[in-house]
Amino acid sequence: MTGDALDAQQVRTGLGPDTPWSDVRAVPTTGSTSSDVADLARDGTPEGLVLLAAHQSRGRGRLGRSWTAPPGTSLACSALLRPEAVPVSRWSWLSLLAGVAVAEAVDDVSGVSALLKWPNDVLVGDRKLAGILAERIETPSGHAVVLGVGLNVTARPEDLPEGGTSLAAEVAGRGTGENPGGPALVPVAVALLRRLGEGYRAWTGVTGDPAGGLAEDYRRRCGTLGRRVRADLPGGTHVEGTAVDLDAAGRLVVRVVDGRQVIVGAGDVVHLR
Repeated sequence: MTGDALDAQQVRTGLGPDTPWSDVRAVPTTGSTSSDVADLARDGTPEGLVLLAAHQSRGRGRLGRSWTAPPGTSLACSALLRPEAVPVSRWSWLSLLAGVAVAEAVDDVSGVSALLKWPNDVLVGDRKLAGILAERIETPSGHAVVLGVGLNVTARPEDLPEGGTSLAAEVAGRGTGENPGGPALVPVAVALLRRLGEGYRAWTGVTGDPAGGLAEDYRRRCGTLGRRVRADLPGGTHVEGTAVDLDAAGRLVVRVVDGRQVIVGAGDVVHLR
């Protein structure tokens, strides 16, 4: 499969002037866009930097996992945020905000309906389309967040890890005959950054209060809520029950068999059948 290309100027033009992304850069390949942006943040780069790549050789996910896709078939996007007006206790919502933005962008460019798997996966059915990683780092000018997204665009399912999918595969699966290769990387990047910018501005505009709309947007798209789940927790323990809600910090509330509600703030969540 021929790889797609990313052009930073085309992305900037597509975004227009009303965007929080003041410095959009693109490279054909890199080890990790999030690692690159973290290094730039530590060197004093201001908020608004975005680094895009069509391939990562050392893409990273949660819990030390890797993110892999054939060159030119996925979009790697990392943004530098410095939400100084938002209490740090609310920064945990940023990965959830990114999930909503990805799902909205996917719908915008392809009509594919995506669901969110708490806390950081974007699914179509039970197939993983995208992953998100928010990392808080210390810089000379204060704390910052590097928000990374890896989204499969034109990859074939057989070229992805087991259980993965791509926009091209989902568009082809609908059998409409329209644009069977799926959307190209540039319009996907524009849609993602537009939705992410809108969400970030709205969130910072209410000092990160999830009751300002983000919590409800996430609940509406979250495929984890209402399902039986197993949460594998740090330390080797786990809880099993029904995911019933999010708390004020964006943590998952699981109702276990005896009726107790357990708060899950970290770990791996598995959807049970």
